[in-house]
Amino acid sequence: MGAGDISSCDNDNDEATAKLLDEIPGTVFVLGDNVYIDGAYFEFTDCYDPTWGRHKDRTKPVPGNHEYFTAEAAGYFDYFDSIPSYYAYDLGAWRIYALNSEIDVSSTSEQVRWLQNDLEANPRHCVLAYWHKPLWSSRYEDGKDSKFEALWKIFHDAGAELIVNGHIHNYERFAEMDVEGEHASPGLRQIVVGTGGVNHDGYVTSLSTSEVRNASTYGVLKLILSRTSYSWQFIPVAGESFRDSGTTHCH
Repeated sequence: MGAGDISSCDNDNDEATAKLLDEIPGTVFVLGDNVYIDGAYFEFTDCYDPTWGRHKDRTKPVPGNHEYFTAEAAGYFDYFDSIPSYYAYDLGAWRIYALNSEIDVSSTSEQVRWLQNDLEANPRHCVLAYWHKPLWSSRYEDGKDSKFEALWKIFHDAGAELIVNGHIHNYERFAEMDVEGEHASPGLRQIVVGTGGVNHDGYVTSLSTSEVRNASTYGVLKLILSRTSYSWQFIPVAGESFRDSGTTHCH
């Protein structure tokens, strides 16, 4: 379970979402912009560590653009004990990719070459990836950030199941899509969950593949990764009622 866009010393919303983690076992993912505003080491220790940092020993993080407001994201890498810039890990039957959207993700980049090699070397029936900035969002005026089209195509062509992102401070779940972002089943699904606590963003358009949206609730996304399927559940902070859930088979 997890979210992005989490901690600020200016509010206590991250404590409310951290309390959800306190009650849920399993791996924690953080989707970047984990602490504001510059991702400095002291911000991690003073603002993030007392809340989501309670679960640091089970957290698999990625950085966001605010981490890179500090040169080379030094605060992020120092706090998370020099974790690799991008990496993969196994969780049950799943192969999971934690990527870095703030460095080169073009089709010829070192990161993408590594990704393609790892997908080939570690074939799995079920594949999940997460990074900070989404390809698709109803927050974008034209609906997408084309910088991430190469990553989307790679995972789509590999038969991956799910992409999870932050950056946009709201919740948005998409239908399964093809390589062009059109409805397709089976296809690749994206969920944006930038609901960790910093603040909220609205929407400027409505993509045809956008199935569920909420821009007023903080919370976390819980994923249950089974051998041949996955289930998702958006869990709101105490006092809020918005929820979203469903199940899809791996393909």
